[in-house]
Amino acid sequence: MPSRSSGRAGASGTGAAAGTSGRIDPVRAQRAKIAKWTLLANRVGYLFFGVAMAVFFIGFAMKFTGALVAIVTGCLIAGSILLAPALVIGYGIKKAEREDVARGL
Repeated sequence: MPSRSSGRAGASGTGAAAGTSGRIDPVRAQRAKIAKWTLLANRVGYLFFGVAMAVFFIGFAMKFTGALVAIVTGCLIAGSILLAPALVIGYGIKKAEREDVARGL
């Protein structure tokens, strides 16, 4: 089974930054670095949403307290703050990598 990051543009680090001539393109290297950060933000953001769902169902099964409501609300807010820009930037990086490949860069 291939690794999860094999299909992601820029996720491989140096492989995405090196062109066909072997030189390292600084734009693609920076793009690969940003792709790593967006991948981390995606994972942490989805983790916050998962925690919010788990705590919500715990509160639903038992009794909602002020602390549980605060945890759910805080996790939803933190997850949204992380995921919104990370998803947009991630799609932009993927599109830019596809265009570079199509142009032969």
